[in-house]
Amino acid sequence: MTNLPAMRRRRMAKILATLGPASAKPATIRALFEAGADAFRLNFSHGRQEDHARVIGAIRALERRVDRPIGILADLQGPKLRVGAFVGGKVTLAAGARFKLDTSEAPGDATRASLRHPEVYAALAPGLEVLLDDGRIRLRVEKCTRNTAETTVITGGELSDRKGMNLPGAVLPIAALTEKDRSDLQFALDHGADWIALSFVQRPDDVAEARRLIQGRAAIISKIEKPAAIDRLQEIMELSDALMVARGDLGVELPPEDVPGLQKQIVRLARRAGRPVVIATQMLESMITAPAPTRAEASDVATATYDGADALMLSAETAAGANPVAAVAMMDRIIAKAESDTLYRRIMDFDHADPEATAADAITAAARQVAQTVRAKAIVTYTTSGSTALRAARERPNVPILALITNAATARRLSLAWGVHGVVTRDARNFGDMVERACRIAFQEGFAQEGDRVVITAGVPFGTPGATNTLRIAWVGAEAAGEGAGG
Repeated sequence: MTNLPAMRRRRMAKILATLGPASAKPATIRALFEAGADAFRLNFSHGRQEDHARVIGAIRALERRVDRPIGILADLQGPKLRVGAFVGGKVTLAAGARFKLDTSEAPGDATRASLRHPEVYAALAPGLEVLLDDGRIRLRVEKCTRNTAETTVITGGELSDRKGMNLPGAVLPIAALTEKDRSDLQFALDHGADWIALSFVQRPDDVAEARRLIQGRAAIISKIEKPAAIDRLQEIMELSDALMVARGDLGVELPPEDVPGLQKQIVRLARRAGRPVVIATQMLESMITAPAPTRAEASDVATATYDGADALMLSAETAAGANPVAAVAMMDRIIAKAESDTLYRRIMDFDHADPEATAADAITAAARQVAQTVRAKAIVTYTTSGSTALRAARERPNVPILALITNAATARRLSLAWGVHGVVTRDARNFGDMVERACRIAFQEGFAQEGDRVVITAGVPFGTPGATNTLRIAWVGAEAAGEGAGG
């Protein structure tokens, strides 16, 4: 078995690595974990369900070998709007030319293309822009009916078969879950996915529908990638367990200069609400082919860290890149370096949310202050649902959060939470057991040595979800250092 203290991360922000053709083998998954990946993303836009089943099996086998909870995120594809095929496979559109979209099945040419999505025409209006091929082609709608749209080419270029479409100025009457998504969702739940990532979220109803289907079997992370979602961000967040700043589509549908500010706003909103927030897309993009990132990419990762994001995601870098393990190791080093900067702690302390007027928040805020005052090595939280650990993470303390958790599902979900190191163990039986167990596991997991202090929070009666009402300072004594492993 892997030495447990060696598995303790020396950073607070987590790394979410996408698995794909370059990284789906068990040996590579283990190497990614040892390099710093805390959770793994399965992209259901690619691959067959049977392929994903094998990968999930490999992750769970690794989890048993290293005795560490590892989160699995199933990222659903969502609706994909695409134009049809063209005669010869591609056409060139000239700026200023007229171009028609219609529902005909006939191959397109330089004057028209097939777009067999009736719901799109219902959302179009004169003056709206239509973006094709990740925004490389821009059209302006001049006139539309229920099955056609006459447009003018604003930005021309080459357009090939079945390229994607974005409509930044429209709220589309399309559900976030397609039939494929519903099948993939059921598969992911049946195979024990811990997080479900929802694509194409435009409105709170999209999240509510997914929550009805999931029924608590996994946590929900809403991908913020549509301008319509920004307009109702607060409502979407309240229905979600976490948010993801999906900068790919968001950067297509919004001006590039808008995205950095929105990223900071979303991170701050999620942090204040105690929801984990993930920054995604093109973080170390050049490492798909290169052995090292650009300086701008390193700065991007560091900036997300300074903002206090809970997790940073690698996409094609680990799914299809030439250096998946090196990409994780590089992200690990950049995050750790940023967090060791004295400026990082000043930012965390300055941009600190006030606790809510509840006993649980008061205890958790006090734990952060006490840990700093007595120079404790860790804050130890007993948690059943995970809410106590998330509350502690919201405080962004200057020491790690050792979460003692009664079930594996909660521990896996907390793999995306800032600063949380989860250990599955039995709940405390009484106060004496609470202190002894916390000190022993803090020592075993490499957080504290004999003579160190830890700050402990728990809920009494023990086992009551969310009832954080007890704070205790404890010394790690010789008995904790001398006892063998136990749970």
